[in-house]
Amino acid sequence: MREVLERRHDDLVVVLENIHDAHNASAILRSCDAFGVGRVALVYTNQVFPEISGGVAAKVQKWLQIDRYESADSCVSALHAEGIKVYATELTDGAQDYLSVDFGGPSAIVLGNEHAGCSAEMVELADSALIVPMVGFVQSLNVSVAAAVILAEIARQRRTVEPAWTERKATLERGWIERESSRR
Repeated sequence: MREVLERRHDDLVVVLENIHDAHNASAILRSCDAFGVGRVALVYTNQVFPEISGGVAAKVQKWLQIDRYESADSCVSALHAEGIKVYATELTDGAQDYLSVDFGGPSAIVLGNEHAGCSAEMVELADSALIVPMVGFVQSLNVSVAAAVILAEIARQRRTVEPAWTERKATLERGWIERESSRR
């Protein structure tokens, strides 16, 4: 448990905004765990968070800190209060190629609804908009694939950065040990 926590970046958050497909949400959670993201923020303003598919997510949700927010504003405000820069994924000409972004500092990646993308409010509140450029006939990737592609780039950029051991990690470790010990 400690090994996993030591490799996690506390200053990296993935935000899911109104993603409705359970398989997409589950696959994103699995990618978060795989790439060292320990925090996920949920912003569900027009639907409920879908039931996680245990098989797709590989049950990683029990190892993630999942925070829920009532609005885009409350989510972005909380992240900004922690000094985290917020990047909304958005299919616009003004969006920045994700490969040109320096993700070395505290960062949050917002992934929007499969059909509508990020809400206009989220895009407005974000510090910048990101895009994964396409060179084929399709306009975009599946949201869970886009998440994995962006997280892989962030992991590549942070490969040489040793994540700090924080009080948040120590608290998580105690909670995990207590939870797992009580199951026996």
